[in-house]
Amino acid sequence: RRRAGRRGSRDHPGGFVSENLLPEGLLDIMQCPECGGNLSEDVAASVLVCADCGLQYPVRDGIPVMLVEEAIRPK
Repeated sequence: RRRAGRRGSRDHPGGFVSENLLPEGLLDIMQCPECGGNLSEDVAASVLVCADCGLQYPVRDGIPVMLVEEAIRPK
């Protein structure tokens, strides 16, 4: 049985598709640990991107890795 509010997809048989990396509202309370800037999601790359310093924090298995040492630095 499918849960309300989620859609299945032919591209992901047996799975559910989410348009976001994080649960709704979580991104609103998070900020970049390096500079304190606002974060946005890059769903295609599975990262959270800081609007100020540009660091990209990976999201692995739905868990944001908010360590500066693990962040991808902009080129």
